[in-house]
Amino acid sequence: MNWQKLTQVEQIEEIKRQSKDRPVLIFKHSTRCSISSMSLDRLAWNWRSEDDEKVTSYFLDLISYRDLSNQVAKEFGVPHQSPQVILVKNEQVVFDDSHFGISYQAIMSKI
Repeated sequence: MNWQKLTQVEQIEEIKRQSKDRPVLIFKHSTRCSISSMSLDRLAWNWRSEDDEKVTSYFLDLISYRDLSNQVAKEFGVPHQSPQVILVKNEQVVFDDSHFGISYQAIMSKI
């Protein structure tokens, strides 16, 4: 996966702008959680290189950027969870899920 790191609040507005042209995926990851690592690995295992052309992917380390993670939840109107995927199209969340609900097939069906 071709992850862009989400590290600054200003990037939230950029994500909204980008989502007008193509979907944007945010993966909120806890480096202290084995479920989060497993969810990330499952997603990466299924990801194909051509998927990077369909969706822009952001990776948020919520341990390092907890305030930013909370701001993402607030800006997009989704409750904070970890791990969590949020798919944004046209500045709106079209899909979000967490833990074992994170699946490549579910994400791709919304793109």
